[in-house]
Amino acid sequence: MDKSLHVILMYGLTQLGFIFFFYSGDIIASTTEGHWLAIVIGLVLNWVMVWLYMKGLGYFPKQDMISIYASVGKWAALLFLLPLVFFLFITNIITIRAFSEVITLVFLANTPLWAIMALIITISGYIALNGVESILRTGVLLAILFLPVILFTICISFQNVDFRYFFPIMDEKFSFLAKPPYWHSFSAFAGSFLFLGFIQPYVTYRPKNVLFTMAALVPFYFIAVYVPLFTFGQATASTFKFPFIVLMSTIHINWLMFDRITMFLLLCLVTFTMLFISMVLWKLSQILHRCLPKVKPSYFVITIAAANFIGCLFITNWEEIQSLIMWNTMLRFFVLVGIPCSIWLLGIRAKRMIKDEGA
Repeated sequence: MDKSLHVILMYGLTQLGFIFFFYSGDIIASTTEGHWLAIVIGLVLNWVMVWLYMKGLGYFPKQDMISIYASVGKWAALLFLLPLVFFLFITNIITIRAFSEVITLVFLANTPLWAIMALIITISGYIALNGVESILRTGVLLAILFLPVILFTICISFQNVDFRYFFPIMDEKFSFLAKPPYWHSFSAFAGSFLFLGFIQPYVTYRPKNVLFTMAALVPFYFIAVYVPLFTFGQATASTFKFPFIVLMSTIHINWLMFDRITMFLLLCLVTFTMLFISMVLWKLSQILHRCLPKVKPSYFVITIAAANFIGCLFITNWEEIQSLIMWNTMLRFFVLVGIPCSIWLLGIRAKRMIKDEGA
């Protein structure tokens, strides 16, 4: 049965979680002009990599990426899957710790940080324990509940914009390419599409629908960056870690019974992120289960979730989160570029081998 709707909602929701949380701050911090150029370069690279990834997966019907690498040899599985495991594990720690910090700052100031982290990882782990189909069904439910809220918050975010802040329009020196925050911004792309290579044995979907979803998400990247710029200006917006979240705290609507719009936005982003965390836990459990087939995947989910929680406890401040993000940069680009290209090349190799055998 075709599950394209479930797949594209999963991809879209996880992307939205990262776009409005991490992405806007990184792009604004990376350049003082021509932000659109920085956004376009990232989007084009992401589109090309996802297309290559799905094109390569198409050569291996009913096989996941673990089986693809394993069929080449143990060296290929070790070369590509070991860095992937480290990347996913560290990404989960960063995501859980960062979101917990913001929740504490925005509306749970008296709640211990460890309790918020424990709640996020527990809910995500429970979803992951029920398998990939449960994660995808949860994505559909979250989309029904929270996508209207996200669209509403985006509409009202234009309340105080000044479009003159769009200028200057061009960064002729491409100075953002030398700024670490720009390379950090690719975290919005690197982890979201990987699940497509894990679900093939369990779920069927149409790759073109994923590409349509990517096209539909393009305006959100620009909104997440430019609405804070149009509201605060570059000089002020660049001082915020989370410009779009800060922006929502400035919105005032007389006819709305709730005073803090920020709470609705953050609630949506947290639920989308828990969906991402649960998918990462499931992917890690699948990789480790192939290494140790006698151990049930559910045991791996519990162990990884516990390890993620312990890792989060060792991070004491935001500067350490930033250091971890920087340390994860090389792995991020290995995952973003190396894995899609390798799957595509292995797919071409497999196609040629089939042709040679037929001849």
